Amino acid sequence: MALEHVARLAESVRTEVGKAYVAGGEAVELLLIALLAQGNILLEGPPGVAKTLLVRAFAKSLRLDFGRIQFTPDLMPGDVVGTTIFNFQANEFRLVKGPVFTEVLLADEINRTPPKTQAALLEAMHERSVTIEGESHQLSPFFMTVATQNPIEHQGTYPLPEAQLDRFLFKHAIGYPTEADEREIIVRHGVHGDGKLDDFDIQPVADPEAITAARAAIGGLTVSDPVIDYVLRLVRATREHPGLEFGASPRAAAMLTRGCRAAAVLDGRDYVLPDDVKRLARPVLRHRVILAPAAEMEGATADRIVDEILDAVAPPR
Repeated sequence: MALEHVARLAESVRTEVGKAYVAGGEAVELLLIALLAQGNILLEGPPGVAKTLLVRAFAKSLRLDFGRIQFTPDLMPGDVVGTTIFNFQANEFRLVKGPVFTEVLLADEINRTPPKTQAALLEAMHERSVTIEGESHQLSPFFMTVATQNPIEHQGTYPLPEAQLDRFLFKHAIGYPTEADEREIIVRHGVHGDGKLDDFDIQPVADPEAITAARAAIGGLTVSDPVIDYVLRLVRATREHPGLEFGASPRAAAMLTRGCRAAAVLDGRDYVLPDDVKRLARPVLRHRVILAPAAEMEGATADRIVDEILDAVAPPR
């Protein structure tokens, strides 16, 4: 697929999702990048900011199957990946697939379920496969996990361990809308509709073949040595910053580069710019660094320290 076709496809997806989801420019962009880069995304935001609507609209605009799991404290791994049951009539075991067998999986309130169940998603997120009763089962090549968590409610939650957070390409914070956007939400969802996705006539503007072609276009991209060195210096700087107890991993550097390549394709370019790196540094790094206790007591945030590193590390000219 030609790069200009990928850029037009991305613009069509933004338009269709925008019929239902107000002011979702950055969120939709990160979802598109994650899909092309074969990554996963963690959305963090308070209840009622339309995280589910966003993901459903995104999947519908791309003609991808949508699945949702509401994570709860009593959810078991088998409820996520599936299990085998014995069919007495046929005298054989039968596989009952779990909701993970879809293409766009919304893992809603993922931090409400115990670590054992959270870990059931690890193989699916990384390998695009699951193991049930010792047998491996492949998921769709378009499988991606979009997990959500509530940042303001911690009672009865199980924070995601660092190893699982590292599986997410991006962590994106969705806050409350501006006054103008909130008024538009009231008009669309409270006056002219009841908040259901079917009210907005979202049309599929792509199919799996188009997504495959867009992914293939990434392979022809050029990442110059200065840009690679820029990514390297940024990630290594997280391990030396006094405000961080632990910096980002080598996987973070590789995933940041992969995300930048997808972002360039979506912009219709066959090369990566330092601005791509700057734009994606926050969502790629914010969940991969751990604040030092002293910095945390002083009110520092991961975003602020990433910004300090971006200011300190000069981009290539």
